[in-house]
Amino acid sequence: MTKFKIKTGDTVRVITGDNKGQEGKVLQVLVAKNRVLVEGVNMVSKHKKPSATNPQGGIEKMEAPIHISNVMLVENDKTVRVGFRTEDGKKIRFSKKSNKAI
Repeated sequence: MTKFKIKTGDTVRVITGDNKGQEGKVLQVLVAKNRVLVEGVNMVSKHKKPSATNPQGGIEKMEAPIHISNVMLVENDKTVRVGFRTEDGKKIRFSKKSNKAI
């Protein structure tokens, strides 16, 4: 199983692609596809058919997954690389820029 340095709830910034520079909170990490769902980033229009729950139907805006290599963790309004180390027998993530635990 692949271990990612980005987790659900982290604030990330898109570092490359069409949405470069946009920031948002990670809503979901799709481990099998190496992708993340970021709030307000990579918005697509989805056409919805009328149904019992949505009788009107119409066009709905929603986030599409973006590759995990295209995002970077944000700490104190700056992008940081993430590392792992053990402290007191526990594996923790830390910022390589400030050397502080995340």
